[in-house]
Amino acid sequence: MTPRNQTGSTFSRKGAAAPTAEAFDMAFQDKPRVGSVVSVTGSHALVMLDADKPDADRASRPQLGAIMSVDAGSSIVLGLVSAMSMPAPSLDVATAEMRIIEIELIGEFMKPTINAPARFRRGVSSYPTLGDNVHVATRDELTALFAVNGAASVRVGVVKQDVQIPATVNVDEIFSRHCAILGTTGAGKSCAITLLLRAVLQRFPHAHVVVLDPHNEYSKSFGDGAVIFDPTNFNLPYWMLTFDELVEVLYPGRPRDSEEIEILADLLPAAKKMNLTGSGRAGRLRTDMTAITVDTPTPYRISELLGLIDRALGGLDGTRNVAPYKRLRSRIYTISQDARYAFMFGGLTVQDTLKDLLSDLFRIPVDGRPVSVIELGGLPAEVVQVVVSVVSRLAFEFGLWSNGAAPIALVCEDAHRYAPANPNEGFGPTRRSLVRIAKEGRKTGVSLWIASQRPTELDPTILSQCNTIFAMRLANQADQDALRAAVPDASTSLMSCLPSLGLGEAIAVGEGVPMPTRIRFDALPSGAVPRSLTACFTDGWSVDIEDNSFIDRIVEQWRAQRMLTPDIE
Repeated sequence: MTPRNQTGSTFSRKGAAAPTAEAFDMAFQDKPRVGSVVSVTGSHALVMLDADKPDADRASRPQLGAIMSVDAGSSIVLGLVSAMSMPAPSLDVATAEMRIIEIELIGEFMKPTINAPARFRRGVSSYPTLGDNVHVATRDELTALFAVNGAASVRVGVVKQDVQIPATVNVDEIFSRHCAILGTTGAGKSCAITLLLRAVLQRFPHAHVVVLDPHNEYSKSFGDGAVIFDPTNFNLPYWMLTFDELVEVLYPGRPRDSEEIEILADLLPAAKKMNLTGSGRAGRLRTDMTAITVDTPTPYRISELLGLIDRALGGLDGTRNVAPYKRLRSRIYTISQDARYAFMFGGLTVQDTLKDLLSDLFRIPVDGRPVSVIELGGLPAEVVQVVVSVVSRLAFEFGLWSNGAAPIALVCEDAHRYAPANPNEGFGPTRRSLVRIAKEGRKTGVSLWIASQRPTELDPTILSQCNTIFAMRLANQADQDALRAAVPDASTSLMSCLPSLGLGEAIAVGEGVPMPTRIRFDALPSGAVPRSLTACFTDGWSVDIEDNSFIDRIVEQWRAQRMLTPDIE
């Protein structure tokens, strides 16, 4: 921050000499004062406002959530207005009333020295003292504050306090330290995700982004910059499953027989080794046979696994129980023939397609399309859980073994479905994959973005690891409390505004933004707005459905467990 020059601007232009501390102080004193500090307790300060000035407009008066500045000697302390009150209102018009505001201290502008220019930093090293002057932060101060991210920042909207100030986010921070977009249904979460990603991709077109789309909303949001995967073109071979994932597929929500699982664990590596010793491509690869485990992602044939079970059955003596072998064989065969899992077991041949899958899924090379959108709408819940588990695990493993050379961002809509707060719900491998990314993804170059309308139903470990949060409208008190417990800054007072936020507005807190504040996202181009699936009752009930094939199409999709036609009118 630089002082007001002779042309009236608080900050000197590019190329101007660095301001002195004296000039910095003079610039601060030129601003209209609104009150003085009367109490300081920890991260909060009470300010007694001066008497009303008849010529003062609303923009120059403190409002809830506004950013205030306090001269604290060696620094200019910034704080958010968290409460306003008039302790003893008077009926006598002639009597001046006491007006108090409470500000939450967030950060400070360090005054310039001979060796260092003015700069903003979080936290407060020099607290205000009693009697210090308090001002509403000026437009120049806000501009400098929200521009501190420099070259690594992108614009995503405007600051609610002054719509002339662009709201920016730090790209490295919102990806490396994970991000959460939270808000009730219809608050604009999908539009916010699209806007954030489009802003980043415009600046960094060689990114690698995977969007898990449970409602098939994002197919048009990125234009030609996205590759769309749906059940018709997305193949995820069963041999890519880890042992835990395969067990969950075989026994979804059912009690597991320990004997069957032990048999599977013994025979699975043998089936993988049989394929490696064959004449196919996998057999020609140089693979250490002793390194093959139940989790090694190498191809094997279901027929060979079933054959191993049959051979084991034939070699059993009369003292061994054959029932676990028969049950396991029946379960494997049934799942392999299940039409819902055709994208895993439907291939006529078994080929090593891991390289091709990683290339297509994680967009390496990008080829002008940095986004992969995986449409999950219409698939059974068990199938969706398997897809999310495998994709998230592959992202982490790829980042681990590549040492983060090609960072990947995983965007998970409706994250509470895949990582619920109740450990007894959901699909165990999916939760573990997402929690692992949340905890360790920063070190492996894998970023996790989550979106949810119910923070209380989301695994608290994942939410606590999201160091940038965009909180949109939330009316439920329990969800607001969960969010207050997760915000990484001393900015819980802003959360009181959650029920009153407008469409497209958010409370932005965390490492990715200069300081906690209320922002309004920019509008998306009409062609990029995610497709809303909200049913319109008045339109639907205004006309009669006379199409005789309407029910036929519904039944066909229902039985196939797949959206065969994207639009039904």
